[in-house]
Amino acid sequence: MTEHVALSITSTGRLDVAGIALHTDLSGALFWEEQRLLVVSDLHLEKGSSFATRGVLLPPYDTIATLGRLAAVISRHDPRIVIALGDSFHDRTAHERLSAEDRDAVAALQTGRDWIWISGNHDPILPRDLGGTVAGEVAVGPITFRHEPTGAAGEIAGHLHPKARVSARGRSMERRCFASDGMRAVMPAFGAYAGGLSIRDAAFARIFPENGFVAHILGDRRVHAVAASRCY
Repeated sequence: MTEHVALSITSTGRLDVAGIALHTDLSGALFWEEQRLLVVSDLHLEKGSSFATRGVLLPPYDTIATLGRLAAVISRHDPRIVIALGDSFHDRTAHERLSAEDRDAVAALQTGRDWIWISGNHDPILPRDLGGTVAGEVAVGPITFRHEPTGAAGEIAGHLHPKARVSARGRSMERRCFASDGMRAVMPAFGAYAGGLSIRDAAFARIFPENGFVAHILGDRRVHAVAASRCY
């Protein structure tokens, strides 16, 4: 991030939604300190093994990498509640391919806290044997957590895997980001193998009219808030 976007950048660890102050984490998680509530979206566990069944061979380490990153962010914030915001598993049978070690890792992450699995389009029927509670969506105060964004006020959703491209040091740089206009937000994908969709895609225009929103871009050391109209 340099002079090309310097006027639109502010260093921030905060994202406001419907009057609620949330902390952005460089991992792509959100933390609501008042509620001690951590939110992650689109883990896509076992995406590698899902591709392998179709003959596309990827290194089979995405689940362990994703769970490791999740363990680190949970250690940083020590949440009372964790919400996994849908597409936690890459397909309907992904949970059956979890190794015993991965299941133990999930159980360890859940210990001492409330854990909520939100169903997504990839995992509409979530397993009941991995601990936690399964829900279609969850409302906490003025905030509703769901997988697919509708554009409703007070909504925090995932599904779209937002990413933004900006100019930096004379070259293009593309990173995952949170997208928000202060009344609603779309979270980046947390999974190691999860891809991304440009915030300039029409899908975001349906949620945030006229690019009237900000991309909170995950940098190397901080989150950069850049007007969506400055991204490409």
